Amino acid sequence: MQERHDAPLAPLTTFRLGGPATRLITAVTDAEVVEAVREADRAGTPLLIIGGGSNLVISDKGFDGTALRIATTGFDLQGTRLELAAGENWSDAVARTVDAGLAGVECLAGIPGSAGATPIQNVGAYGQDVSQTITEVVAYDRRTDETVTLTNAECVFTYRHSRFKQDPSRYVVLRVRFELEDAGGLSAPIRYAETARTLGVEQGDRVPALRARETVLKLRAGKGMVLDPEDHDTWSAGSFFTNPILTVAEHEAFLARVAERLGPDVMPPAFPAGDGTVKTSAAWLIDKAGFTKGYGEGRARISGKHTLALTNRGSASTEDLLALAREVRDGVHTAFGVTLVNEPVTVGVSL
Repeated sequence: MQERHDAPLAPLTTFRLGGPATRLITAVTDAEVVEAVREADRAGTPLLIIGGGSNLVISDKGFDGTALRIATTGFDLQGTRLELAAGENWSDAVARTVDAGLAGVECLAGIPGSAGATPIQNVGAYGQDVSQTITEVVAYDRRTDETVTLTNAECVFTYRHSRFKQDPSRYVVLRVRFELEDAGGLSAPIRYAETARTLGVEQGDRVPALRARETVLKLRAGKGMVLDPEDHDTWSAGSFFTNPILTVAEHEAFLARVAERLGPDVMPPAFPAGDGTVKTSAAWLIDKAGFTKGYGEGRARISGKHTLALTNRGSASTEDLLALAREVRDGVHTAFGVTLVNEPVTVGVSL
């Protein structure tokens, strides 16, 4: 277990933003993770958990406490059952499952970050999310001081949400277990319209899993969603805002605002979200509110490839980023009456 003091945190995040931590511990085994958490809890020291750093917005002042970087390793594939250590690189793990001819996470290729973060956010893209394949999550329960195994149902997965996100100070994910599918080298049914169009197939069709993964990687790269140190459009946390889910009344009010602003013939994206609610597109809202690709003149700007990504152009501060985020959020609310919610976790700051 490595320990540093006054340690920079910006290099550990995909935004490359944020000040130093009073103390940074790097844990390479589950036991070291638990030991570090217990020590911080018993001392009453504030604790920040860092995996791949792809979903963090850290204050320019840094973190006054212990930052714990989870760098555990472990990829155990037995038939269709996969167990990943929390510190495993997620995108690399997806590639290995596809190489093994298995389906279930191939459309989650290229998503930055670590495996341990995926159940927290119920990571998803292109018609797949991890709740479809996760069977169990092994975590350290800080409240009871024991390691527990939670079933899929006990994780209470919903859209970009889970039990872990609901109670962020309780659990530290150690391992994630999946049940994948052996479809003879084919992908899971293609559910996302854009992916199906790009592949030249119908939604519900299967294609070779490798082809599905490569197609998703190209789509993501075209939107600046695959990390590239030389491309500032990828210095982001991916999608900065979640897609809003509206009640029937909220959706009707939203449609009225759209008609008033854009005309009665304009219909925004709408997808059933359960219980009568409707999910619409944050990217569409941002664009139609006037925040187009490349928007901004400062050190933080909207990506030139995708309106959902807010980016550090190389010398931005966290406050630069938050100022842009607030401008976008408030502009969308003024235009359409919908309040966007940030997807990344904020540390020492708020939107």
